[in-house]
This record gives sequence, structure tokens and C-alpha cells, in this order.
Amino acid sequence: MFKNIFKNKKVIVTGHTGFKGSWLTLWLIKLKSKVVGISNGIISEPSHYKLLGLNKKIKNYKLDLINFDNLKKIINKEKPDFIFHLAGQSLVKKSFIMPKFTFDTNTIGTLNILESLRGLKKKCVVIIITSDKVYKNLEIKKGYRENDLLGGTDPYSASKAAAELVIQSYVKSFFLKKNNNIFIATARAGNVIGGGDWSQDRLIPDCVKSWSKKKIVTIRSPYSTRPWQHVLEAINGYLTLAERIFLNERLHGEAFNFGPKKKNDFDVITIIKTMKRSWSDIKWIISKINNKNQKESKLLKLNSIKAKKLLNWECKLSFNETIHLVTDWYKEFYTNKEIITLKQLKIYEKKIKEK
Repeated sequence: MFKNIFKNKKVIVTGHTGFKGSWLTLWLIKLKSKVVGISNGIISEPSHYKLLGLNKKIKNYKLDLINFDNLKKIINKEKPDFIFHLAGQSLVKKSFIMPKFTFDTNTIGTLNILESLRGLKKKCVVIIITSDKVYKNLEIKKGYRENDLLGGTDPYSASKAAAELVIQSYVKSFFLKKNNNIFIATARAGNVIGGGDWSQDRLIPDCVKSWSKKKIVTIRSPYSTRPWQHVLEAINGYLTLAERIFLNERLHGEAFNFGPKKKNDFDVITIIKTMKRSWSDIKWIISKINNKNQKESKLLKLNSIKAKKLLNWECKLSFNETIHLVTDWYKEFYTNKEIITLKQLKIYEKKIKEK
């Protein structure tokens, strides 16, 4: 479980105060890494990061990644063995309201990370997390592979696709020399769910915030389907990718999809009904505006065969196990004021060992 790779290693996590970043940081602490966090601040209230008390367990820098000079100073000072770059503006709706901020954060922020690494004199493995939305959505049913066309019409998708082009340029222009010591890969995942997410305009966070106040949730798109996966599945992919690049530098410059199996595609109403099995108090109504016969746009899905073949990675949790973990987390938080993140991480580690 990565211990020989990450133990006592200096690991920088950007966006460590966010949803995925806080789960990753906790796992790295459990692996006895020396974690350094870089973030522009707390992004939600409640905050998973604060609830876990991570600010007392790692070294923190509050920094906007647009500040290149200070970012470069931090990287040169800390001399990391690994960098996981998760910081970014992750909401499509917000990208329409704040397009420049989205491009600055997602594209220029990534550029500044790469430029800062050009002066680093030690070996460093860098995993840059982008998105499943980097692909040009051609409205087809097949799962997109890593060599498919990049694109993006909304500012969020375009900013992530642009970041991928920047990464490819830097790898080929600066990090392929014989004496190169910087090894980079990109990770693409989407529709990640799990406890501790309070982001706006997302199905489960919006539901649990209402349910915690005994409110009835209105479901507006009950038959909209998504390929759901638990946050630990994606993070396991990121860690596995970093481990393999550390051991096998031939994966340098590669992109990897981390997506759920096809059978984990379920519609919204199935998610809600499955959650109710573990949390009987929750209630909802279906908006009359929508109906079962309304046309849904085809969804962008990932083909993760490359991760399976080269990394031996695949999702370990079934759909029911995923929803059970998510529901239990929020139920324990809102009814018993308990944070069961570490408990669920141990359950997942056991799951990995069983298979």
C-alpha cells in the first residue's frame, strides 16, 4: 500500500484544502509522508480539511498559484519528491460567471507549476490532475481514450484542455533531456463523490445540505445519468500513477484516465433511492418540469483500459458500496457529529488487499 514509496518523502499537494485534496492529504499522512500544502484558502463551510484537523498535521502555505515568484520560492525551498497538483476552479457554472479567473487558475496556475520545476535540481514526480472534460465531447457513447481529441466549449473544460496542451509542451520542450529529473503525468477523472464535499451545484452536496435542515429536496433531472465513482478510487489512481512513475520513468509524459466501470452508470433518482436505504429520514420530490421521456444529452465517459493494463488500477467498489460509503459519511456527520474519513479509508485499503 505505497509505504515503501511515500514514507518519509516530501510531498507537495496543491489544493489540499479542497474535497479531493483533503482526502489525498489524509492518506499521505497515513503513509507517513511529509506533506506540504499549497492553497488559496478554505473553499467551503463546513470544511473537510478543517474537520480533519489537517492544518495541525502538515506544513501549510496560503498562496494563489498565479503568484509565480512566491510559488517558485516554495518549490525550491521545499525540494519535493512528489507533487500532486489538484488546485483549480472546478465548477462549470462558476466558469461562465468568472471565465478569466477560471483560465488564470486552471491554465496559468498549471503553467506556473511547470515553470517553477525547471529550476529544481532533484528528482521529482509530478501528477497533474485535470478532468474528464478535457476531451472534445462528440456526443458519442464510447468511452474516450487518452489519445482522443481534446476540446471544451465552456470555460472550465477549455481551461483544463488548455492546461493539458501546456503540460505536453513543457514535457517535450524542457523535460525530455538526458539529465532530466522531473517526471510528469496527467490524471483525468470525473463525477467523483464522497463524504466531506460541500461544493456548490453538485447533486449530493446540495441534497445533504437540505436534508441536514430537514428540508425536502426537489430533483429536477431525475433521469440524468452519470458514471459515478468514490473519491478514494480516483486518489488510489493518483497514488498508483505516482508510484509507477517513480519506479518506471518510461511512463513520463503520459496521460491516464481514471473512471468507473460501465455498470456504475446510474441515473440521479437511483442514487437518491439507494441513499435512502442507509438514511431513511431523507425526502424528495421530483420536479414537474422534467419527465422520464425528456431527451438527455449523451454523456462523456472515460475508457480506463490503459490504467488497467499499465498500472493494474481499476475501481474496487460496486455502485452500492460507493453510495453506502457516501451516505454513511454524511449521516454520521449530521446525526452524530462524527468524522469517519479515516475509518472509511481503512475500509477501502482492506478492500484493495482483498482483490
